[in-house]
Amino acid sequence: MNNPFKEIRKGIVVNEITETPTTKTLTIKLVNSEVKAMPGQFNMIYVFGIGEIPVSFSNIYDRGDLIEHTIRFVGAVTRAIVKSIRVGSAVGVRGPYGIGWPIKEAEGRDILVVGGGIGFAPLRPVIKHLVRFRDSFGRINILYGARNPSELLFKYEFEEYSRIPNSKFLLSVDVPHPGWQHFVGFVTDLIEFVDVDVKNTYVFMCGPEVMMKVGVKKLLKKGFRKDRILLSLERRMRCGSGICGSCQLGHIFVCRDGPVFRLSEVEDYLAVEGI
Repeated sequence: MNNPFKEIRKGIVVNEITETPTTKTLTIKLVNSEVKAMPGQFNMIYVFGIGEIPVSFSNIYDRGDLIEHTIRFVGAVTRAIVKSIRVGSAVGVRGPYGIGWPIKEAEGRDILVVGGGIGFAPLRPVIKHLVRFRDSFGRINILYGARNPSELLFKYEFEEYSRIPNSKFLLSVDVPHPGWQHFVGFVTDLIEFVDVDVKNTYVFMCGPEVMMKVGVKKLLKKGFRKDRILLSLERRMRCGSGICGSCQLGHIFVCRDGPVFRLSEVEDYLAVEGI
Protein backbone atom coordinates (compact mmCIF):
# COMPACT_ATOMS: atom_id res chain seq x y z
CA MET A 1 0.00 0.00 0.00
CA ASN A 2 1.23 3.50 -0.76
CA ASN A 3 2.49 5.25 2.35
CA PRO A 4 0.79 8.68 2.53
CA PHE A 5 3.31 9.76 5.16
CA LYS A 6 6.42 9.39 3.01
CA GLU A 7 8.95 12.09 3.63
CA ILE A 8 8.45 15.20 1.51
CA ARG A 9 11.66 15.86 -0.39
CA LYS A 10 12.59 19.38 -1.37
CA GLY A 11 13.14 19.99 -5.06
CA ILE A 12 14.14 22.97 -7.20
CA VAL A 13 12.74 23.45 -10.70
CA VAL A 14 15.79 23.68 -12.99
CA ASN A 15 14.06 23.66 -16.38
CA GLU A 16 10.61 24.09 -17.88
CA ILE A 17 9.32 23.42 -21.38
CA THR A 18 5.96 24.66 -22.64
CA GLU A 19 4.67 21.62 -24.52
CA THR A 20 1.19 22.91 -25.41
CA PRO A 21 -0.94 25.93 -24.45
CA THR A 22 -2.08 23.95 -21.38
CA THR A 23 0.88 21.71 -20.61
CA LYS A 24 4.39 22.13 -19.22
CA THR A 25 7.25 19.72 -18.57
CA LEU A 26 9.20 20.48 -15.39
CA THR A 27 12.66 19.15 -14.60
CA ILE A 28 13.19 19.08 -10.84
CA LYS A 29 16.48 18.63 -8.99
CA LEU A 30 16.06 17.05 -5.58
CA VAL A 31 17.99 18.68 -2.75
CA ASN A 32 20.26 16.28 -0.86
CA SER A 33 18.24 13.23 -1.87
CA GLU A 34 17.70 10.79 -4.71
CA VAL A 35 14.81 8.72 -5.98
CA LYS A 36 14.68 5.42 -7.86
CA ALA A 37 11.57 5.16 -10.01
CA MET A 38 10.14 2.85 -12.64
CA PRO A 39 8.31 3.98 -15.80
CA GLY A 40 4.61 4.25 -15.00
CA GLN A 41 5.04 5.29 -11.35
CA PHE A 42 4.10 8.73 -10.06
CA ASN A 43 5.01 11.37 -7.51
CA MET A 44 2.91 13.76 -5.48
CA ILE A 45 4.06 17.28 -6.35
CA TYR A 46 3.40 19.79 -3.57
CA VAL A 47 3.47 23.59 -3.54
CA PHE A 48 3.18 25.20 -0.11
CA GLY A 49 -0.08 27.08 0.39
CA ILE A 50 -1.68 25.66 -2.76
CA GLY A 51 -1.84 21.88 -2.55
CA GLU A 52 -0.49 18.77 -4.23
CA ILE A 53 -1.28 16.64 -7.27
CA PRO A 54 -0.30 13.15 -8.45
CA VAL A 55 1.81 13.25 -11.63
CA SER A 56 3.46 10.36 -13.45
CA PHE A 57 7.13 10.50 -14.36
CA SER A 58 7.55 11.66 -17.95
CA ASN A 59 11.29 11.02 -17.90
CA ILE A 60 13.56 9.02 -15.62
CA TYR A 61 17.22 9.97 -15.49
CA ASP A 62 20.20 7.86 -14.51
CA ARG A 63 20.90 10.60 -11.99
CA GLY A 64 18.62 9.90 -9.05
CA ASP A 65 18.47 13.55 -8.05
CA LEU A 66 16.75 14.60 -11.29
CA ILE A 67 13.09 13.92 -12.04
CA GLU A 68 10.76 15.12 -14.77
CA HIS A 69 7.00 15.57 -14.81
CA THR A 70 4.65 16.82 -17.50
CA ILE A 71 1.66 18.66 -16.03
CA ARG A 72 -1.54 19.65 -17.76
CA PHE A 73 -3.25 22.54 -15.98
CA VAL A 74 -6.96 21.84 -16.24
CA GLY A 75 -8.20 21.98 -12.64
CA ALA A 76 -7.98 24.69 -10.00
CA VAL A 77 -5.02 23.08 -8.18
CA THR A 78 -2.99 22.29 -11.30
CA ARG A 79 -3.60 25.78 -12.68
CA ALA A 80 -2.46 27.36 -9.43
CA ILE A 81 0.59 25.11 -9.18
CA VAL A 82 1.75 25.69 -12.74
CA LYS A 83 1.11 29.43 -12.46
CA SER A 84 3.26 29.64 -9.32
CA ILE A 85 6.16 27.48 -10.53
CA ARG A 86 9.08 28.92 -12.45
CA VAL A 87 12.73 27.92 -12.91
CA GLY A 88 14.22 28.34 -9.45
CA SER A 89 10.96 27.61 -7.62
CA ALA A 90 10.98 25.19 -4.69
CA VAL A 91 8.50 22.31 -4.66
CA GLY A 92 7.79 19.36 -2.39
CA VAL A 93 7.99 15.83 -3.77
CA ARG A 94 6.54 12.65 -2.23
CA GLY A 95 7.05 9.29 -3.85
CA PRO A 96 7.54 7.38 -5.99
CA TYR A 97 4.21 5.60 -5.70
CA GLY A 98 2.38 2.99 -7.70
CA ILE A 99 2.93 0.00 -9.94
CA GLY A 100 4.68 0.74 -13.22
CA TRP A 101 4.81 -0.82 -16.67
CA PRO A 102 6.10 -4.45 -16.74
CA ILE A 103 8.93 -3.65 -19.14
CA LYS A 104 11.25 -6.40 -17.91
CA GLU A 105 8.53 -8.99 -18.42
CA ALA A 106 8.01 -7.72 -21.99
CA GLU A 107 11.62 -8.32 -23.07
CA GLY A 108 11.88 -10.43 -26.21
CA ARG A 109 8.33 -9.52 -27.28
CA ASP A 110 6.89 -7.12 -29.83
CA ILE A 111 5.75 -3.82 -28.30
CA LEU A 112 2.78 -1.60 -29.15
CA VAL A 113 2.60 1.83 -27.47
CA VAL A 114 -0.70 3.73 -27.80
CA GLY A 115 -0.99 7.24 -26.36
CA GLY A 116 -3.71 9.86 -26.49
CA GLY A 117 -3.15 13.50 -25.52
CA ILE A 118 -1.56 13.97 -22.10
CA GLY A 119 -1.58 10.17 -21.79
CA PHE A 120 1.60 10.11 -23.84
CA ALA A 121 3.55 11.55 -20.89
CA PRO A 122 3.70 8.36 -18.74
CA LEU A 123 4.52 6.39 -21.91
CA ARG A 124 7.56 8.51 -22.74
CA PRO A 125 9.83 6.69 -20.22
CA VAL A 126 8.77 3.41 -21.84
CA ILE A 127 9.85 4.67 -25.26
CA LYS A 128 13.17 5.92 -23.89
CA HIS A 129 13.75 2.51 -22.31
CA LEU A 130 12.96 0.77 -25.62
CA VAL A 131 15.46 3.01 -27.40
CA ARG A 132 18.16 2.46 -24.81
CA PHE A 133 17.72 -1.33 -24.77
CA ARG A 134 16.58 -1.76 -28.35
CA ASP A 135 18.09 -5.23 -28.82
CA SER A 136 16.00 -6.61 -25.93
CA PHE A 137 12.68 -6.20 -27.77
CA GLY A 138 11.09 -7.25 -31.04
CA ARG A 139 9.10 -5.12 -33.47
CA ILE A 140 7.98 -1.76 -32.01
CA ASN A 141 4.91 0.28 -33.01
CA ILE A 142 4.28 3.70 -31.43
CA LEU A 143 0.89 5.34 -32.03
CA TYR A 144 0.19 8.83 -30.75
CA GLY A 145 -2.72 11.18 -31.32
CA ALA A 146 -4.33 14.37 -30.03
CA ARG A 147 -7.24 16.63 -30.92
CA ASN A 148 -5.01 18.88 -33.04
CA PRO A 149 -1.27 19.32 -33.74
CA SER A 150 -0.84 22.03 -31.09
CA GLU A 151 -1.77 19.53 -28.36
CA LEU A 152 0.90 16.94 -29.22
CA LEU A 153 3.59 16.55 -26.54
CA PHE A 154 7.36 16.18 -27.04
CA LYS A 155 7.32 17.21 -30.70
CA TYR A 156 11.06 17.87 -30.46
CA GLU A 157 11.59 14.10 -30.01
CA PHE A 158 9.45 12.84 -32.90
CA GLU A 159 12.40 12.56 -35.28
CA GLU A 160 14.19 10.35 -32.76
CA TYR A 161 11.13 8.10 -32.47
CA SER A 162 10.88 7.78 -36.25
CA ARG A 163 14.50 6.55 -36.42
CA ILE A 164 14.11 3.64 -33.97
CA PRO A 165 15.27 0.49 -35.83
CA ASN A 166 12.61 -2.09 -36.79
CA SER A 167 9.78 0.17 -35.71
CA LYS A 168 6.87 2.29 -36.88
CA PHE A 169 5.88 5.68 -35.46
CA LEU A 170 2.44 6.96 -36.47
CA LEU A 171 0.73 10.25 -35.59
CA SER A 172 -2.89 11.31 -35.78
CA VAL A 173 -5.16 14.28 -35.05
CA ASP A 174 -8.90 14.08 -34.61
CA VAL A 175 -9.88 16.65 -37.23
CA PRO A 176 -8.21 17.98 -40.42
CA HIS A 177 -5.72 20.79 -39.89
CA PRO A 178 -3.91 22.97 -42.47
CA GLY A 179 -0.46 21.58 -43.21
CA TRP A 180 -1.00 18.31 -41.33
CA GLN A 181 0.62 15.47 -43.30
CA HIS A 182 -0.16 12.52 -41.07
CA PHE A 183 -3.30 10.51 -40.31
CA VAL A 184 -6.60 12.28 -39.60
CA GLY A 185 -8.83 10.35 -37.22
CA PHE A 186 -8.68 8.87 -33.75
CA VAL A 187 -5.41 7.36 -32.54
CA THR A 188 -7.19 4.05 -32.00
CA ASP A 189 -7.85 3.91 -35.77
CA LEU A 190 -4.10 3.49 -36.23
CA ILE A 191 -4.28 0.07 -34.58
CA GLU A 192 -5.34 -1.24 -37.99
CA PHE A 193 -1.86 -0.38 -39.32
CA VAL A 194 0.30 -2.08 -36.69
CA ASP A 195 2.81 -4.72 -37.76
CA VAL A 196 3.27 -7.11 -34.83
CA ASP A 197 2.58 -10.69 -33.82
CA VAL A 198 -0.59 -10.15 -31.76
CA LYS A 199 -0.02 -13.30 -29.70
CA ASN A 200 3.51 -12.20 -28.87
CA THR A 201 2.94 -8.50 -28.17
CA TYR A 202 2.74 -6.35 -25.05
CA VAL A 203 0.54 -3.26 -25.37
CA PHE A 204 1.18 -0.14 -23.25
CA MET A 205 -1.75 2.28 -23.48
CA CYS A 206 -2.65 5.55 -21.76
CA GLY A 207 -5.08 8.33 -22.62
CA PRO A 208 -8.66 9.43 -22.00
CA GLU A 209 -10.74 6.55 -20.70
CA VAL A 210 -13.09 6.60 -23.69
CA MET A 211 -10.06 6.30 -25.98
CA MET A 212 -8.76 3.30 -24.06
CA LYS A 213 -12.16 1.60 -24.15
CA VAL A 214 -12.30 1.93 -27.93
CA GLY A 215 -8.67 0.84 -28.21
CA VAL A 216 -9.23 -2.23 -26.06
CA LYS A 217 -12.16 -3.31 -28.22
CA LYS A 218 -10.07 -3.00 -31.38
CA LEU A 219 -7.13 -4.84 -29.84
CA LEU A 220 -9.26 -7.76 -28.72
CA LYS A 221 -10.89 -7.97 -32.12
CA LYS A 222 -7.41 -8.37 -33.63
CA GLY A 223 -6.56 -11.13 -31.14
CA PHE A 224 -4.33 -9.41 -28.58
CA ARG A 225 -4.14 -11.13 -25.19
CA LYS A 226 -5.95 -9.50 -22.25
CA ASP A 227 -3.10 -10.17 -19.83
CA ARG A 228 -0.67 -8.37 -22.16
CA ILE A 229 -2.76 -5.25 -22.66
CA LEU A 230 -1.50 -2.78 -20.02
CA LEU A 231 -3.49 0.36 -19.20
CA SER A 232 -2.54 3.35 -17.08
CA LEU A 233 -5.63 4.77 -15.36
CA GLU A 234 -3.77 7.66 -13.74
CA ARG A 235 -6.34 10.29 -14.76
CA ARG A 236 -8.59 9.14 -11.92
CA MET A 237 -6.10 9.77 -9.11
CA ARG A 238 -6.18 12.56 -6.55
CA CYS A 239 -4.65 11.86 -3.12
CA GLY A 240 -2.14 9.21 -4.18
CA SER A 241 -2.72 6.95 -1.18
CA GLY A 242 -6.23 5.50 -1.51
CA ILE A 243 -7.62 7.60 1.33
CA CYS A 244 -9.95 9.96 -0.56
CA GLY A 245 -11.59 7.20 -2.62
CA SER A 246 -11.91 9.27 -5.80
CA CYS A 247 -10.01 6.65 -7.82
CA GLN A 248 -11.90 3.63 -6.51
CA LEU A 249 -13.04 0.99 -9.03
CA GLY A 250 -14.90 -1.65 -7.07
CA HIS A 251 -12.31 -3.14 -4.71
CA ILE A 252 -9.46 -1.48 -6.62
CA PHE A 253 -7.87 1.87 -5.83
CA VAL A 254 -6.02 3.17 -8.88
CA CYS A 255 -3.36 5.09 -6.92
CA ARG A 256 -2.74 2.25 -4.46
CA ASP A 257 -3.07 -0.81 -6.73
CA GLY A 258 -1.99 0.82 -10.03
CA PRO A 259 -1.97 3.11 -11.87
CA VAL A 260 -0.89 0.47 -14.41
CA PHE A 261 -3.19 -2.53 -14.74
CA ARG A 262 -3.60 -5.50 -17.02
CA LEU A 263 -6.87 -5.47 -18.91
CA SER A 264 -7.69 -8.80 -17.28
CA GLU A 265 -7.60 -7.04 -13.89
CA VAL A 266 -9.92 -4.12 -14.71
CA GLU A 267 -12.11 -5.24 -17.61
CA ASP A 268 -15.18 -5.53 -15.35
CA TYR A 269 -14.85 -1.85 -14.41
CA LEU A 270 -14.16 -0.41 -17.86
CA ALA A 271 -17.56 -1.50 -19.17
CA VAL A 272 -16.28 -2.07 -22.69
CA GLU A 273 -19.08 -3.41 -24.84
CA GLY A 274 -18.30 -6.86 -26.15
CA ILE A 275 -15.70 -7.99 -23.61
